[in-house]
Amino acid sequence: MQFPSILAPRRSLLSILVLAAATMLQPACAQNRNDDVLLQMKQAFQRGDKARLTALLPQARGHALEPWAAYWELKARLQEASAQEVQDFLGRYAGTYQEDRLRNDWLLLLGQRRDWDGFASLHPAYRMGDDAQVRCYAVLVDMLRTGNPGAAHADEVRRNWFAQRDNDDGCMTAADRLVSARMLSPNDVWKKARLAIEANRPQAARGAVTIAAPDAVALFDEVNASAPKFLLGRAFVAAKSRKELVVLALIKIAIADPEQAATQLDSKWGPMLSPEERNWVWGVIGRQAAGKLSPQAMGYYANVTKNSDLSDDMLGWKARAALRAGDWKEVQAATGAMSAEGKQDPTWVYWRARALQVAGGDERKAEARRLFESIAGTRGFYELLALEELGQRATMPTRPAPLTAEEKDGARNNLGLNRALYAIAIGLRPEGTREWNYATNLHDKGGMDDRGLLAAADFACQREVWDRCINTSERTKAVIDPEQRFPMPYHDAVLRKSQDIGLDPAYVYGLIRQESRFIMDARSGVGASGLMQVMPATAKWTANKIGMAGFTANQINDRDTNITIGTSYLKLALDDFDGSMPLAAAAYNAGPGRPRNWRNGPVVEAAIWAENVPFTETRDYVKKVLANTTNYAAIITGQPQSLKARLGMIGPRDARIPEVNKDLP
Repeated sequence: MQFPSILAPRRSLLSILVLAAATMLQPACAQNRNDDVLLQMKQAFQRGDKARLTALLPQARGHALEPWAAYWELKARLQEASAQEVQDFLGRYAGTYQEDRLRNDWLLLLGQRRDWDGFASLHPAYRMGDDAQVRCYAVLVDMLRTGNPGAAHADEVRRNWFAQRDNDDGCMTAADRLVSARMLSPNDVWKKARLAIEANRPQAARGAVTIAAPDAVALFDEVNASAPKFLLGRAFVAAKSRKELVVLALIKIAIADPEQAATQLDSKWGPMLSPEERNWVWGVIGRQAAGKLSPQAMGYYANVTKNSDLSDDMLGWKARAALRAGDWKEVQAATGAMSAEGKQDPTWVYWRARALQVAGGDERKAEARRLFESIAGTRGFYELLALEELGQRATMPTRPAPLTAEEKDGARNNLGLNRALYAIAIGLRPEGTREWNYATNLHDKGGMDDRGLLAAADFACQREVWDRCINTSERTKAVIDPEQRFPMPYHDAVLRKSQDIGLDPAYVYGLIRQESRFIMDARSGVGASGLMQVMPATAKWTANKIGMAGFTANQINDRDTNITIGTSYLKLALDDFDGSMPLAAAAYNAGPGRPRNWRNGPVVEAAIWAENVPFTETRDYVKKVLANTTNYAAIITGQPQSLKARLGMIGPRDARIPEVNKDLP
C-alpha cells in the first residue's frame, strides 16, 4: 500500500511520523509548538470557529498532520467552498484518509444540492463506501442514468434506509422515487415508520409518512404528540382510511407500557388491523415485556400467528424470553424465523443448536453439531461455548508464522499508520483511531489481508498503543495471534494485586481489556477513569472500605492506584454476588442494584441470564469479559480452560444469607 508523500521542508513526512511514533509521548502533552497548533485547530473545529481555523492553517503547513489541519479548515466552511477548492484539496492530499473523508462530505452536499452530474463524476473514486446516505444517493443517480429502477436498487435502498436511525435526505429521496416506480411498496414505507417510532426517531417516522401518505402527516403529528389521546379521540375516524396510524400509536404506547398496549390491542383495535399489523404490534409488546424480564412476555408472543412477520430484534427477544422460561421449542421457532443475516449471528447459531439438541433425534442432533462446528473457537463468548459443546476447551491458539522483516517494514513505512500513531501521541486519539481504521480496513478494497493486519497490530503493540493492537489483530480471519489479541501490559502490578486480594488475574485482565483496552488515560463519557475505568465516587467509597488513607480523586489516574481501587472494588462485588463472575461483571458495568434485580426469577444457566440482561451494553460487556477471562486463563496457565465452569448458574439470592456488601455503590 502506497500513500503519496507530503513533504515538509528538509524532512520527509515519513521521517517525522516515525520519529513521533517512536517517542510516543503522553496523549495530553504537545510534542512541540507546531503540535500545539494542531490541538488549537481541533478545538476551533469543535467550536465551529471558521476564522480561527483559517488563521491557524498557515502555521500547520509542513506539519506531519497537515492533512488534518487542512481538512478541519475546509470542512468547517464546506457549504461556501467552491468545487475548485475541493478538487485542490483532493489532489494535494490524494491517498489519505482526509482526502476520502472530504470526498464523502462533498458527495453528501452534491446529493443535497441535486448536482447529479457532479456526484456521478466524483463517486467512483470514493474508497470508504461506509456512508449509507451516500450509497442511497449513488443508487438514485444510477436509477436516473438508466431510467429503469430495478429490484437490486430497491433492495439496496430498503436495507440502508431501514438501518438509518435518523432522517436523511439520500435514502428518503431514493425511497420516494422507488415508491413512485412501484419498486418499493407502501408497506415498506410504513415499516420504516414503525422502525423509526420504535427507535424514538419521530422525525424519521414523519418523513416516511410524508412519502406513504402526505395527507396523514397532520394526524401523525397528533400520534406523536400523544398516542393515548389519539387513540381515545381521532383514531376511529383515522382508522377508516389510515389504520397504519393506529399501529404507530400502539407501538408508541408499547414502548413505554407494554401491558397498556396489550389491553388496547386486545379490547379495541385488534379486529380492525391486518394479521401482519397485529403480529407486529404483539411483537413489539412481547419484546418490551421481555426486555423488562416480565414473565408475561411469552404470553404476549403467543398472540403472534406468524413469526416471519416479526423483525430479527423481536425474534431475538422472543428467543431470550423462551430461554428464561425453558421453552426450547419456542427458541427453535424464533431462531428459525430470523433473516439469513440473523441466523448467522453466533448468538442465535448457538441457541438454535442447543434447542435442536433438546428436541432430540439423530437428524436434529447432527444439525446441532454442524451448527456448533460452524462457530466453535476462541474468538468470542458463543464460539467458546460451542467449543465446549463439542467436548473441547479453550487453549492458547498456535501463533502464526513470525512476521518477516519485509512485512514489519511494510507497516512501519505506512504513512497512514504513522500519521495515526502521531495523532494519538499528541492527544488526538479519535482522529488517530479513525485514520488507523481507514488504513487497515478501507484504503484498499477489502482491507489489509491477515499478514498485513498482523504486521499493523505488531506495529501498534511495539508502540504500546494497545487498543489499535488488539482491535487490528481481532480482524484476522484465518489466524489468531494470542499475544496481540490478549496482551498483558503492567503484568507484575496486575498479578501482584490480584493475588494479594484473592482475585483470578485472568478475570482482572479480562475486565481491563474490555474496560479500557489498556489505555492509561482512558476516560468514559460518564467520568470513569484509567485502566479499570473507576468512577470518582466509587473510588472514594472503595478507598475508605479498604483503608487507603489520604486518597484524593486525582489519584485515580495513577496506574497502581487505579489497579488497587479497581481490583478491590471487583473483589467486593464478587464477594457480594457469591463469587459469580457474570453478576460481578454486570455490577462493575451497570452498578450492583441492577444485577441484584436482574437475578430475580428462575434459576438458569448464567449464559441464559447474561443473554437476557436488558441493557445491550452490559449484556455485551458481561459476555466479552467472561470470554476474555477464559482466553487469558488459557494463556496464563497453559492449560485448557472452561467458560462454562466460570459461568455456573444464576438465580435469586438466598435470603437466609446476609448480604456481604449491601452498601456497594
